[in-house]
Amino acid sequence: MKLETSVQFVKKVGEVRAALLSKAGIRNLDDLLRYPPMRYEDRTRLKPIASLEAEETAAVVARVAACGEHRAGPRRIRLFEAVAEDQSGRLALKFFNRPGLEKVLTRGVRGVFFGTIRYDKYSRGLALTNPEFEVLEEEDETGSPHIGRIVPVYRRISSLTPRILRTIISNALDALEKAGGRCQDPLPEELRRRYGFPSLPEAFRQLHFPQPGGARTEALLKQLEDMATPVQQRFIYEDLFAFQSAVQVVRSQRTRLRKGRRIELGEKERRTLKSILPFRPTRAQKRVLGEIVRDLARPEVMSRLLQGDVGSGKTIVALQAMAVAMENGYQAALMAPTEILAEQHWRSLSPLLHDRTRFRAGYLTSAVQGGQRENLLNDLKEGKIDLLIGTHALIEDPVDFHRLGMIVVDEQHRFGVMQRSRLMEKGPLPDVLVMTATPIPRSLALTLYGDLDLSVLDELPPGRRPVETVLAGEKKRAEIYRGLRRQIEKGRQAYVVYPLVEESEKVDLKAAVEMAAHLQEKVFPDLRVGLLHGRLKSDEKEAVMKDFVAGRYHILVSTTVIEVGVDVPNASIMVIEHAERFGLSQLHQLRGRIGRGSHDSYCVLMIGPKVGQKARQRLLIMRESNDGFEIAEKDLELRGPGEFIGTRQSGLPEFAFANLVRDRQWVSRSHQDARHFIEESLRREGGDRQRLLKRLKALFKGRLPLARVG
Repeated sequence: MKLETSVQFVKKVGEVRAALLSKAGIRNLDDLLRYPPMRYEDRTRLKPIASLEAEETAAVVARVAACGEHRAGPRRIRLFEAVAEDQSGRLALKFFNRPGLEKVLTRGVRGVFFGTIRYDKYSRGLALTNPEFEVLEEEDETGSPHIGRIVPVYRRISSLTPRILRTIISNALDALEKAGGRCQDPLPEELRRRYGFPSLPEAFRQLHFPQPGGARTEALLKQLEDMATPVQQRFIYEDLFAFQSAVQVVRSQRTRLRKGRRIELGEKERRTLKSILPFRPTRAQKRVLGEIVRDLARPEVMSRLLQGDVGSGKTIVALQAMAVAMENGYQAALMAPTEILAEQHWRSLSPLLHDRTRFRAGYLTSAVQGGQRENLLNDLKEGKIDLLIGTHALIEDPVDFHRLGMIVVDEQHRFGVMQRSRLMEKGPLPDVLVMTATPIPRSLALTLYGDLDLSVLDELPPGRRPVETVLAGEKKRAEIYRGLRRQIEKGRQAYVVYPLVEESEKVDLKAAVEMAAHLQEKVFPDLRVGLLHGRLKSDEKEAVMKDFVAGRYHILVSTTVIEVGVDVPNASIMVIEHAERFGLSQLHQLRGRIGRGSHDSYCVLMIGPKVGQKARQRLLIMRESNDGFEIAEKDLELRGPGEFIGTRQSGLPEFAFANLVRDRQWVSRSHQDARHFIEESLRREGGDRQRLLKRLKALFKGRLPLARVG
């Protein structure tokens, strides 16, 4: 019996149960023994019924003496009642709305019943209401897997109950021990020693059947509940180490050496960097630019993620990095997710190049057509354009570069992996810098972008004022509108934002259209109100934004299409309707559209009358903090990684044990350990990635998520 042995050959399994287990991804002993208990029950101190006291949590072993089902109360709720007895006395059991129990808890059945004992005024005695229970067999006494110990409780798999799974796993552990416990441990011995992790056979036994002994049972149960035992920590770390190892193999494939490639930062490049900088850089900008330039100078391909809060100056750092590549004879490309953002980059960056350097920038979106497009593509192919700024139009087939050396992808999460890869194929192993203004907690960044080096701009340029954020209900609407008018009378502009949820897009769009009409006709008839939403054609969106930037609209009613990229320094107030429908990070992104000038700015979060406690808690965090990274950490804690990123194409791996919120310290450690492990392994094996990959697959037995990171 080995870990590779089919689960079919475990006692009490067979072909039928093996097929059920296989559907749940459990095919061999290794899979089976890694099936985690969802919780544990203390069945070490089974109490006689006569010794029970009200309000204590206890487990009793008793036999059903009588039972029956009837309807109770004015609402005629289904109630199944039973009387359980042992040698010391009787206890009432009550189950509400549990159809089918009459087939399980029949008279004479013996079971263990677990829950909080309460005084029941109807039976005038002690009772267990909706207790957890498990039917026992006659041979189940102390020493069996089901009683007299801390017992694992598993999620049911089809018809395989927690009790059946416990029996099967106990049999598998016994068989493995009888065979000498032959287990190839996937964790390197050095790492097991460093963190004090138990060996794999011991870890399997303690994971499923922990044995504290004596008075330490209560403390162990608390540790098990918190996933804090050395055994659980080992499996958490192993989950993350396997994933990060896969990521680092992929990363090693991307950092191939480029023959004849050399980028230098000499006096000429330094003069160019100074000439295009329109302001004094922050310490964070200097640090991050240094990290990028050091990458550019290496023979390996750069793959770096640049994170920075709204307004931290990511774009100017990216322009400086591209200028270094251009001074060394290479072309650069900057790809943005929307035409609005691409045009903003074009308007802000091209003058800096044209007026202060010898370089020429081009602009390409699907809207650029005809002779203008043809001339642009010819100039690009001949090397007359040094920097091409645009949307996904940059990755279309006719777009050919003369000598593409560096790619900047803005708002990375809005592009698919294939889109980024297609742009990389436009040049001979170009360096890649991906940017995001969405603050991502470090634990998530190392998981989502573990193949990239991470740079963080954690400092705002001087002069940026924090935005004052307030929460307001419907009763305050008139007051809010008066404040909005006061800002406009001072010469400022305003946003009114409506949520746009995909499932109810038409409803939300109608609300935004109606609000724009209402504000224009009823509330601010003397002002000019614009409307921007995702269903407008590209040229219509562009026209609305140009008019707003030029000050032709006082108020812009918009859906979340303005979340990314719109830069209007004169906008000083934003009213966000139904703010409870947004995540914290999205609210922070929206708020980042104001406060970009030197004026005091205000963000008003309008909330409905039926806001839940969790939503209110989120909004209070927004009111108290302007720090995007702090907000992102709180958002991650409140919503969890899946909801934080968005379930569709989130790229988050599924872990059996690890939790990216709870286990943040292990994410960071496993990232560093896996990187060192892969680098050392490649050195020992002469850089043979395929041999290393094969060995990793054997070690982690199919649990290596290569499809996700590839």
